[in-house]
Amino acid sequence: MAMDHDSLGEERTLITKSLQGDRDAFGRLIERYADTVSRVMTRMVGNGADAQDLAQDTFFKAYTSLSSFRQESKFSTWLYQIAMNKCRDWLRSKARKREESVDTDEGSDNVVPRVELRAEGDPEQEVSRKQLALHLEEAIQALPEWYREAFILKHVEGLDYDEMATILNVNRDTLKMRVYKARVQLSRNLAWMKE
Repeated sequence: MAMDHDSLGEERTLITKSLQGDRDAFGRLIERYADTVSRVMTRMVGNGADAQDLAQDTFFKAYTSLSSFRQESKFSTWLYQIAMNKCRDWLRSKARKREESVDTDEGSDNVVPRVELRAEGDPEQEVSRKQLALHLEEAIQALPEWYREAFILKHVEGLDYDEMATILNVNRDTLKMRVYKARVQLSRNLAWMKE
């Protein structure tokens, strides 16, 4: 999400107009990040429909809290913070509901998102790639929340550790360890899934 100087200036203008009540400006601002926020949330919660609801909650929270945004950091960093907090709250709520529920069929509608792959080569290779992508998504979903969020921000979204530290309010060294442990656990999970 690196921005050039012109894009950053345009973003600041949109923020200023949004603070003055221009909803169209806020809409254009959100359009810049809608796909990214939705993608991160889908990977965090493992369900596209829930992720879309959470993304809408994130954008609503951003709109109603825009006056608290300090333009010392990037808007995207601030938006990621809101998104990650929404995911954490949702995951905790879901875990509580699971503990309280005796119905074991509750999780049956939780669909692991699939990674789109290009069809290159023969059908057997395509099936193999799709299976690998599915296993990877399942392995990501199996990670503990702290490792999953660090892994997604680093390796899926390509953020640097400084921005991650701001978003997650965790120091860089801790995040490096979480990313490392996530990779180790992913490797183990993928090896186990292949057996």
